[in-house]
Parts: sequence; C-alpha cells; structure tokens
Amino acid sequence: MKEQSREDLCKNGLIYGLNDRPPFREAVFAALQHLLAIFVAIITPPLIISGALSLDAETTAYLVSMSLIASGIATFIQCRRFGCLGTGLLCIQGTSFSFIGPIIAAGTVGGLGLVFGSCMAASTVEMVISRLLKYTKRVITPLVSGIVVTLIGMSLIKVGITACGGGTVAQADGTFGSIQHVGLAALVLVLIVVFNRSSNRFLRMSSIVIGLATGYIVAWIMGLIDFSSIQSYGGITIPHPFRFGLDISLSAVISLGLIFMITAIEAFGDITANSLISGETVEGETFMKRASGGILADGFNSMLSGMLCAFPNSVFAQNNGMIQLTGVASRYVGYYIAGFLVLLGLFPAVGLVFSLMPEPVLGGATLLMFGTVAAAGIRIIASQTINRKATLVIAISLSLGLSVELVPDILCQLPDTLRNIFSSGITTGGLTAIIANVLIQIKED
Repeated sequence: MKEQSREDLCKNGLIYGLNDRPPFREAVFAALQHLLAIFVAIITPPLIISGALSLDAETTAYLVSMSLIASGIATFIQCRRFGCLGTGLLCIQGTSFSFIGPIIAAGTVGGLGLVFGSCMAASTVEMVISRLLKYTKRVITPLVSGIVVTLIGMSLIKVGITACGGGTVAQADGTFGSIQHVGLAALVLVLIVVFNRSSNRFLRMSSIVIGLATGYIVAWIMGLIDFSSIQSYGGITIPHPFRFGLDISLSAVISLGLIFMITAIEAFGDITANSLISGETVEGETFMKRASGGILADGFNSMLSGMLCAFPNSVFAQNNGMIQLTGVASRYVGYYIAGFLVLLGLFPAVGLVFSLMPEPVLGGATLLMFGTVAAAGIRIIASQTINRKATLVIAISLSLGLSVELVPDILCQLPDTLRNIFSSGITTGGLTAIIANVLIQIKED
C-alpha cells in the first residue's frame, strides 16, 4: 500500500502514518501509552468473573495472565494481517466486558470448562458474519457505523467519569466524587491537553505517559497507593491450553452467539473509526477487506483465547482515541504493544504495579480518549448527507441507545437474557440504527 505523503499526514493530524516505521524510542513511547490505556481494562473482566464464580487466588491470577497473553497475540494478528485475517491497522484487542453476564451464568452452571468451550463454539458466529460483510453494505452504511462509533464513545464516557470520581470502591465507601479524586483526575486531564497541543512531537506523543506518570506519583505522595499490599512479585506464568477442560451448553452458545453478533457490529464501528483517524479510506473495496478481515480476526482471536483459557477478545475503542491524541497511527507500534502484553502475562510482577494505579488517575486520561472516539463518530455522520431519513435514523438510534445507558431500570421487567443483551447502549442503538436504516423509506422532494 502506498504510504501517505507528509502533507496528507499533517492534514490528518498525524506524525506517523499507517505504514511508517517510527524510530525505536518513539515507537516504545507510543506503545507504552496504549498499554497504560488498556491494561486495567484487560484485567478487570477476569477479576469480575473470578469474584462472581468464587475462584481461588491462584486460578484468578492465571486467568489474568492468560488474558494479557491472549490480548498480545490477538493484537499482533490484527496489526500484522495474515492473508484475510486481521485489519493491518494499529488495532488493539483486549478482553471484552460485553460477555461478562453470559460467562458468569454459564460458569455458575458448568464451571470454566463450559465457559471456554461455549465461547469457542459461539465465536464462529462472528467469523461467519465477517465473510458476509461485503453483502451487508446497504445495511451497515457509513451512517450506521458513525452512529455506532458515537454511541461507543458516549457509552464509555460513563466509565471514564466513574473512574474520575474514584470508581466503584469509592462509591461503596462514600468518598466518590471527593475533591481528592476529582482533583487528581483533573490534573491528569489538564496535563494531557497541555502537552498534546505542544508543537514538539515528542511531548505530544508522550502526553498520555506524562499525565499518567505525574498522576501516579502525586497519588503515591497522597497515600493512595499501597505497595505493601503486594505479597510477592516473583514467578512466571506458563500457558496451559485447555487447563480447565472443555464442555458445551446449547443455551450458553446461543446467549454468547448473540453477543458475538453485536460485537461484530461494534468491531465494524471501531475499525471504521480507526481507519478514519489513521487517514485511511472508510469506503470502497479496500476498506471492506480491512473491515471483514478485522471482524474475522475478532472471532478467531476469541476462539484462540478460549484455547488459552482466556475470555473473548474484541477490538478496543479507546485506542482509537490514543492514535488521535499521539498522532501515531503506525501499525508497527502494535508489534511492541503485543510484545509488552505477552511479557506482562508471563511476568506478572510488572502488571501488579500497573494494577495499583488509582482509578482517578486512569479516569482523567480515559475520559478524554473516550470523548475523542465519540467525536470520530460525529465526523463520520457529518461526512454523510443528512436528509430526513438520516435525521430520523440518527434520532431514534441515539434516543434508544442513550436511554438504556441513562435509565437502565427501563429494562427491569424483561427476561434476564434480553436484559443482558439490551442493557448496552451500543447494542440497543446499533441494532436500532441497522433496522431503522433498512425500514425507514422517505421519498425526498
């Protein structure tokens, strides 16, 4: 693929384009910033699932390590692209939050063997969808994908602002929203904005690291980080495929399959945003091959994760915001990210230090990144002709999608399966956008 000219890169706000090879130091800087943005998100789902299933500490630690290793392998596949497998973009994958409900339900009934076996079987749904993607261009249009990207960003903002207030722990102990928490998050956010607007490319690329590192140090001085809570930093985790055995439940496969179908839609939106931010086309044959390859890899990597005893993977939206903030879209940076993730999985000591980062520090950075994802979705929508039909599709999709995010109790009378599916604003709004785009027909004057 022909590399973008320097003029095109500047026009797109990029320092390094998709196929540029940044020097080692700059590539590592960019990779570390992506790593800081995704580490907690990768290890949180296995921690939540382990707690719900009352797993012992050894099993929990193993699941966390395997999640990191699986994410590293999945990221390498997405960035490198093997034939029709992968996007060839700086596309990061990590453990998905969307599957937590069905996984806990399956694990309660049949243990981890049933969870991983059912996840592997259900992942074929997303792989099949990827092969049919080129026939759905009239259904999943740029307008639909723009709505989905916007909803992804808006939905994630809730996660970011919760972290800024101190997270779920602060909500439980009554300190949520304290000056200490909000001030720390504000410090990180302001520092990132200040350094990101610098004309010095090194300061711009390292803006996230500077913000998070400063926040981490300030939090330590404030006594919010307790290194003594870690009993041991030693040991190496060796992957043991199929460690918990394999089993399959039809009901679990159906439930998980529905989530994989929605994940394919979300992945399409994330890949669209990634392409746009990276200065690549978001229409035409080249883009469709990239998108179908990314969705295929999304499903394949989830199957591979099941083999490694890790939970399903999906494309991470927050890293699209990181590309825009750092100005580095080079897919070669993804190789470094993949390597770091595998190392963190093999050597959990470094990961333990990362895991001590207070939520307000991470929230200050993620809040800004999630906002840039929503902005990317708005850009996609704005690039289309906004006629009466488009206005109705946007209105009903955003209304229903944001409704379940703002007032989740509206679903309280639905069966558990439906409530788990539609509790996500991305799911509700995305499906609404697809259906409304097909059914609403208006003859323009």
